[in-house]
Amino acid sequence: MPKRRANGSPIRRRDPEATQRKLLTAARREFAARGLAGARVDDIAERAGVNKQLVYHYFGDKDALYLAVLEWVYEEIRAQERKLNLSGLPPDTAIRKLIESSFDHLAAHPDFILLLNDENRGGARHVRGSRKLEAMHSPLVSLVSKILGEGVRAGTFRRGVNPVHLYISIAGLSYFFFSNTPTLSAIFGKDFSSRTAKAARRKHVVDLVMQSLRP
Repeated sequence: MPKRRANGSPIRRRDPEATQRKLLTAARREFAARGLAGARVDDIAERAGVNKQLVYHYFGDKDALYLAVLEWVYEEIRAQERKLNLSGLPPDTAIRKLIESSFDHLAAHPDFILLLNDENRGGARHVRGSRKLEAMHSPLVSLVSKILGEGVRAGTFRRGVNPVHLYISIAGLSYFFFSNTPTLSAIFGKDFSSRTAKAARRKHVVDLVMQSLRP
């Protein structure tokens, strides 16, 4: 039976992992909406439904919580890429799937773009200080390099493609589209937020990158 207080009400056991998840989820929304400078610990705690002192208890301060959110959103991308099992695919199929996955992830997670825009405005101070993020990206670069090498040996890809620049191009072609959808729509008089426009852009990005790799 659960322990009870003197008044008879049950004593709830703390669940540190659940509390941290609530705080991270609330912080992710607040930081995406208001940026690091505009977000308030009080609002994050209220949104999470916990005492604000738990923010300091589990994360230390607002900056540390912000970094934890950044590490979380990056890990989501890396986790999605790992699920693709790229190393077991033919080189051209592997790169195609990587491009599609990058585009689809940004389409499904607009808050990722907002968070990165805010971090870039701050000079990437938090990302630069994270050992976790560096460790996350190293295996990916190694994998892309391996796939490119396999493609060269198979006669599918040309030589001399830098894996880091390739990944930046893959991410950038999708990132720019989603981060600038409102202005692009206004300038060209077309709703680039529509499903049709996104599908057309996705195909274009895939075709453009794959053609750039041909011998």
